[in-house]
Amino acid sequence: MADNAEFVRGLLEAWNDRDFDVILEATAPDAVLTDAGSGETFRGRDGIHSYNTMWANAFPDGRITVDRVIASGDTVVAEYTGNGTHTEPLVTRAGTIPATGRSVTLHFCDIYDIKDGQIQTQHTYGDSGSLMAQLGLTADQAAPTP
Repeated sequence: MADNAEFVRGLLEAWNDRDFDVILEATAPDAVLTDAGSGETFRGRDGIHSYNTMWANAFPDGRITVDRVIASGDTVVAEYTGNGTHTEPLVTRAGTIPATGRSVTLHFCDIYDIKDGQIQTQHTYGDSGSLMAQLGLTADQAAPTP
């Protein structure tokens, strides 16, 4: 089995390939993903699957570029950059953001806890303010109609 850093790199590549089955198999049944930007928590395989597909559906051309992965025992930190065009609605707990047609570049940092070859917890940190600004949704700027 690959080391934990390679394990996480493989998961990020699976997201690029939209191979969500790989991610599901690598996720513990009781895993928890916390999105620090929204405060939203996704529980279990279904929850984590919905988080991943939420982004993939809203940004169908979205791609992740891994910037750095650091592992220490069962903890892995991954920094990566996401790029994509917002061509479909982004459905979040706070509401649905209609497609804006805008391209975005976002920087993320995820912290994974791995046990027995599966994700136990994932904390994802992204700049939600930057996302809103790039989509044209800041308080003083409305999103254009695509």
